[in-house]
Amino acid sequence: MIRKSIPNFLTCCNLVCGCFGIVACLENWTTPAAYFVWAAAVFDFFDGFAARWLKVNSPIGKELDSLADVISFGVLPAMVMYKMIQPVASGTWVPYVAFMIAAFASLRLAIFNVDETQSDSFKGLNTPSNTLFITSLPLVFAPGSWVRHEMVLVLITIIFSLLMVSHFRFFAFKFKSYRWEDNRLRFTFLLACVLLLIAFQLAALPLIILMYVAASLVGGALKMKM
Repeated sequence: MIRKSIPNFLTCCNLVCGCFGIVACLENWTTPAAYFVWAAAVFDFFDGFAARWLKVNSPIGKELDSLADVISFGVLPAMVMYKMIQPVASGTWVPYVAFMIAAFASLRLAIFNVDETQSDSFKGLNTPSNTLFITSLPLVFAPGSWVRHEMVLVLITIIFSLLMVSHFRFFAFKFKSYRWEDNRLRFTFLLACVLLLIAFQLAALPLIILMYVAASLVGGALKMKM
């Protein structure tokens, strides 16, 4: 049935966007690569939404979603980071550190598939958030800026790779209801995102992801004390 194929079609669109983004990286077009990431993230959101709305969840769809995410949110951000490190690397091996992102993203997705405790929140930084942060860097910071320094990029690679497989809890945008009392953190975060985008436009993207990481870590620490 066509209805059953819609979520998988959207997932394949996610994968194809990832492939186009990788081609853009190979052609040294890091800005278009970011646009393909945004498109992939939209398709990644709507494939799950369509599956739930149409009530056509399937094991094949779940596996296909992870395979597509490995490309769009694993290999593609690793390629973007590789292309950023390459011009400033002090050694020929240094740019290859970027592929930690692909390896840890794949591990993170595999863990998510077998972990039944991630229905309301994520254990470890989710791969789309990591990808949005990585691919926003060449949009916001020009070559020669302090963020585009070799050691800064390597540290970002290591820290965000480890965050993806960490045991820290990150809140998810899965609304069981739309009451303020149940979604105070989510609504506050979304409002802050809108204000940041209005004030800083594209420059707000890395700030939003850093704010998401900080809010999740602080929120998790407060829950542990309560």
